Amino acid sequence: MASVNQTGASSIDQRGLAAAQSRTLLWFTLGAAASLLAVDARWDVPLAAWFAPVLLLRFSRTSEWPIAIGGIVIASTLQIAAYIFEMGAPFSTTGITLCLILGALFAVPYVIDRLFAQRLGDIERLFLLPVAAVLIEFLAASLLPVGASIGTRAITQSGNLELMQITSLVGPYSIGFLIALAATVANHIWESPTQKSWLAYGGSFAAVLLVVLAFGQVRLAFASNAAAGDTVKIAGIVPRQALHDPAWAVSVTKYPPTEQTREDLTTPQMKALYADLQDELLADSRAAATSGAKIILWSETAAPVLEADKSVLLQKVSELTKNKGVYVNAAIGVHYARNETFLFGPDGEQNWHYRKNHPVPGMEPVEPFRNDVPLVTTPYGRLTNIICYDADFPALARVRADIMLLPGMDDPNMAYVHTMRMARLRSIENGYSLVRIDYNGVSAAFDPYGRVLAMLDTTPGRAYTMLVDVPIKGVPTLYSRIGDLFAWICIFATLGLCLISFVRPTRRAMRLD
Repeated sequence: MASVNQTGASSIDQRGLAAAQSRTLLWFTLGAAASLLAVDARWDVPLAAWFAPVLLLRFSRTSEWPIAIGGIVIASTLQIAAYIFEMGAPFSTTGITLCLILGALFAVPYVIDRLFAQRLGDIERLFLLPVAAVLIEFLAASLLPVGASIGTRAITQSGNLELMQITSLVGPYSIGFLIALAATVANHIWESPTQKSWLAYGGSFAAVLLVVLAFGQVRLAFASNAAAGDTVKIAGIVPRQALHDPAWAVSVTKYPPTEQTREDLTTPQMKALYADLQDELLADSRAAATSGAKIILWSETAAPVLEADKSVLLQKVSELTKNKGVYVNAAIGVHYARNETFLFGPDGEQNWHYRKNHPVPGMEPVEPFRNDVPLVTTPYGRLTNIICYDADFPALARVRADIMLLPGMDDPNMAYVHTMRMARLRSIENGYSLVRIDYNGVSAAFDPYGRVLAMLDTTPGRAYTMLVDVPIKGVPTLYSRIGDLFAWICIFATLGLCLISFVRPTRRAMRLD
């Protein structure tokens, strides 16, 4: 009889283990699937960004650590692959390598939780994943060439303006913190589904989230709507693709350049094409000034020019601004050498010369350049300027200005996301109006709270002029003053919690149901 009982007990144990393993696999499958709808790209579903971490954390905490770490790395790598697919980039050797590196990097918060959480108390366990998530988001945005364009959870929530107002206090990484905190709270309740857990932990998180949303609603409710006299009319100029694409086709398709390539860029036919494109930009700028625009900006590298001929073009821009009494931010490109802007004022004088700090890795054939973000005081507020991909780096875009002028150029697959979800965040964080004029993408203007003032699809390829009235005064934000203090606090908190785990015995085993 004892033998039969042991066999029966063993059979029951095996069935229980199989059921637990099946549930764990289910959490992984559902979590990984949901995470593919929260990759900072065009098919994102905002709720999926909150749902996926709950299930992936459940999978991680209820699996043996080799399986947990391997599974989380796989799910994270699939997220990066989905981003590259939605961006329309080919899966080259570089792309696959990027998937593997970034997949491993963004899996780190879950790995930290899996390795150290069992040695922490309940409150400490709640905060380990959130602070680790901020650590990785911040380090990726600060140190990697991809900036905050991949893996920053704030992008997935940027349409929720009430929620996003918290970034004006502590920056964009606060959204990733809240999402990860929701996952740890849900898992704590899942592991200990008592009334106390629901009230103490679930209720506390609900209260925090309500305070964040209430702050956003109050901030938006009391946001000033600029009167006509408190705005300036800004015009964004986008050239025709029929002129612009041929002018840049050689340098985009033939990199690195050969001597023959460089000679091809200086033929009489190419010079005539550059001249036609420049003349059209100048004519459209004059027309915009006639329509009442006081500030005019061109899309990224709107005007191709040879280095030897650049001074002639700049002199024409100077004469235009002086004759029309306007500011023009001329976006100029020198093949293989420069991606830059020049701001000229109503007196014809040059106010700034800015070169792009962050060319898109592997896609933009110019070298990175380190220069300060310009800031000029005008009758229309303090103007500043960065170029396209520069805005994917929150620290670089952190300028105490009133209006950010942002020339851009995009692949149509990512144009909407880049303008309406990514660049938009910078206006809320820093309290300035932002005007992004995008070639082959989506142009838009936002007020200091991230509200849309104007939007224009430029992918059909015609010449475009977007006119918009923009507030001339920004709104002070705490984030623009304290910078990434919140992120640094999370970094030290992560290190502290990991250190605490070393001096404590292993905690009770995780619940498997």
